[in-house]
Amino acid sequence: MVEKTMNRELPKTSEENKKYKFTDEHITIKINDVKHTLYRIKATKDIIDKSGKIIARAGDLGGFIEKEENLDYHSNAWVSGNAMVFDDARVYDDAQVFDKAIVYGNAQVYGNARVSGNAQVFDNAKILDHSWVFGNAKVYGDAVVSDYGVVSENAEVHGKAAIYHMAWVFGNAEVHGKARIYGRARVSENAQVYGDAEVYENARVHGDAKIYGDTKVHGDANVAKGLWCSYDITEKNPIDKARRP
Repeated sequence: MVEKTMNRELPKTSEENKKYKFTDEHITIKINDVKHTLYRIKATKDIIDKSGKIIARAGDLGGFIEKEENLDYHSNAWVSGNAMVFDDARVYDDAQVFDKAIVYGNAQVYGNARVSGNAQVFDNAKILDHSWVFGNAKVYGDAVVSDYGVVSENAEVHGKAAIYHMAWVFGNAEVHGKARIYGRARVSENAQVYGDAEVYENARVHGDAKIYGDTKVHGDANVAKGLWCSYDITEKNPIDKARRP
């Protein structure tokens, strides 16, 4: 639930904060039966990233945050559009949250990470380095997306799962448990990877495949169907000859 009104007492800001201020435009959002009041921010100086690109100019309106702790004022991090950051979530370094993305709980977005579209990042999830979460994707629990990892479309990553080293999870895929996806691997469509499974190198897991247990899918392996528990699947050891490690 989102309510939008005007003219309320603004959150406190530090004297050191020369980066942005709160405006009186605010919204109330209800998550897990708890209401949070968020205020639109406004840049009070030009915000320029390390490459020299202007993120926001002084006077530009940003997105909505609940309190100063949500957006670091020492760095170039920024929240824009109608994005919302609240609860104890933090955005810092050169990270950006924009469009209609939502970050809350104890989530952290930092490094050069991006969260956009209608994506949601919450609980204790971490998005860092040059990673990107967008579309309608959700990353939550203790999941981590790092090192150019991407989660998009309707994909969900949760539990203690890790997506990193240019891996991409998209479509309606779900990765959870302690699963790891890395090394340019792709998990898509309706695939699920969970347990202690690993998908890495140039491997592809898609269709309705379910990879779990301590299964490893790697090399140029391509798995589009079946349930695979405790197998080792590679391009040299394809699914019709897959062996248990």
